[in-house]
Amino acid sequence: MSKVTQIKDRFRGFLPVVVDVETAGFNHHTDALLEMAVVTLKMDENGNLSRDQSYEKNILPFEGANLEENALKFIGMEDPYHPFRKAVNEKRALTELFTPIQQQVKATGCTRAILVGHNAFFDLNFVQKAAERCKIKSPFHEFSTFDTVSLSGLAYGQTVLAKAAACAGMEWDNNLAHTAVYDTEKTADLFCEIVNQWPIENNKSEDNKSENSK
Repeated sequence: MSKVTQIKDRFRGFLPVVVDVETAGFNHHTDALLEMAVVTLKMDENGNLSRDQSYEKNILPFEGANLEENALKFIGMEDPYHPFRKAVNEKRALTELFTPIQQQVKATGCTRAILVGHNAFFDLNFVQKAAERCKIKSPFHEFSTFDTVSLSGLAYGQTVLAKAAACAGMEWDNNLAHTAVYDTEKTADLFCEIVNQWPIENNKSEDNKSENSK
């Protein structure tokens, strides 16, 4: 029996898109979204997932946003308003990052995107709240995610991204960690590595086709 080779059939109509955000705190209601990176995925003729395209934006704090000093130090950002960041406002950033996701959803015949992240609900909360502030429709499922914390805990017994990556045989550079695009690409590679260990066959995807709108 042949393996699933269409990404729309692998996840019952959902398109997995890997996201990482860097923020000025932990509260998505009050704290600034400062960086966002997106990595799209592709599937080959053997049913294996791999990284496709990477997109990133530096984002200006929204008006009235809270900036926690400790959070800025953690991500190595002294001044979110520094001109060298070439940051743009939330609405422009989200519009430009959502566009390739929406295009791929359509191109692959999927029904919607589903966010993949390391502690995915943290990223989803910040993305959805920013979209709400900007009155932009998010392409992501409202509450479902694929979380590589849980997946790597299952596959490798590790929940820290760097340690899980090491168990998966991936290289890791601590000097580049905690930048949105680096963490997103590593999370994408980890997700693909884990998913590719569990290929599914065509008949198993048929059962869920009628429910892919849920």
